[in-house]
Amino acid sequence: MQMNASASYYRATAKPYAAYEPLQGRAHARVAVIGGGFAGLNTVLGLAERGVRDVVLLEREQVGFGASGRNGGFVFAGYSLGEQALLDQLGEQRAAALFSLTTAAVERIRRRITDHAISCDVVDEGVIWANWFRDPAVLRQRQQLLAGHYGVQWQWLAEEELRHCIRSERYHDGLFERDALHLHPLNYAIGLASAAAAQGVRIHENSGALGLAREGLQWRLRTAQGELLADQVVLACGGYLAGLQKAIDRAILPIATYVMVTEPLGDRLDDCLRTRAAIYDSRFAFDYYRALPDSRLLWGGRISVLNRSPAAVQRLLTRDLLRVFPQLAGVRIDYAWSGLMSYARHQMPQIGGDGNGLWWAQGFGGHGLAPTCAAGELLAAALAEGDDGWKQFADYGLDNTWRPFGYLGAQASYWWQQGRDCLKTRLEG
Repeated sequence: MQMNASASYYRATAKPYAAYEPLQGRAHARVAVIGGGFAGLNTVLGLAERGVRDVVLLEREQVGFGASGRNGGFVFAGYSLGEQALLDQLGEQRAAALFSLTTAAVERIRRRITDHAISCDVVDEGVIWANWFRDPAVLRQRQQLLAGHYGVQWQWLAEEELRHCIRSERYHDGLFERDALHLHPLNYAIGLASAAAAQGVRIHENSGALGLAREGLQWRLRTAQGELLADQVVLACGGYLAGLQKAIDRAILPIATYVMVTEPLGDRLDDCLRTRAAIYDSRFAFDYYRALPDSRLLWGGRISVLNRSPAAVQRLLTRDLLRVFPQLAGVRIDYAWSGLMSYARHQMPQIGGDGNGLWWAQGFGGHGLAPTCAAGELLAAALAEGDDGWKQFADYGLDNTWRPFGYLGAQASYWWQQGRDCLKTRLEG
């Protein structure tokens, strides 16, 4: 089999569903959500669960087309901004409250998969944070920080125990986060859409919003074939910019990350992994990977301002793979792809509203599954009930990223951190 350059593994194995028709003609909705990724889907499902069903979701491509259908599939608590920085910026009480939104979201994801019978290859067996370096201090510090300030217990894995699970001499010890899972993210997105549609949400694919304008007390949205009047509008486009509001678009950097999937490995998978947990390592520029149900290995890593070709992704990631599992030399790569994440300068989600019926949810920075679920709940509660829980994110506003110069800064910062990782690795021998 030649590498599939036209589709991701997720797209190739997506559950078939009847496509949602494009918006045609004129329509009205109490709430319009732009973007059919996790942030938008969680918002409309949260609204439906609260009895608000006069809701329309517009997606430019297909449900889960962007980062939501391309990511590693890890579901765990926390944000792109680390726990220590969150504590330093907000203090113990507020930091713990924000963190708890994501632990609750992990549980909500579990419940929704069960309640709506979403077939998404869920594996509820935790995530391992494997130490790339010999020095255990960074693991001990994080373990103590999580236990002391966030009430979260991660299990210590000594080197011998870790290497029993992960058959690599690259790692030295690790932490096991039991309250985490992994899944097929595109099928999860498709399942969320189906659950929302079953409760009356109107979903329209191939319906990119071409214009957004305030008209009296409402917003007018224009697509190629239709027009929608809405009382409230939510922009949830992530790294795939809507081009509707400059202040919202310019507040994020669309940053690429890369993923590939091997051929089915059969018994060779046991030579690498003897755990069903997903794995990532302790570098800033970390690898992340997990076994798939058909004995393939999904491998991801790196961030870049470049959205590379599948062949280039394959070359880069295969090199990374073989540093950890040299026993897979010669393995065939069947799928490789990239996707755009949305990063904010402050490394936290941007969740808010302008007081005039316009809302946004973006900037999840590669930690999207739980935080997008939390964001959807916050916005649904605001729109349906007037709840102001979303104001917990007021400190993390729409800071301008100054594209294209922001790309240079982001890439330079990544290279700097990557260089520090390399130097530490070399010094340890």
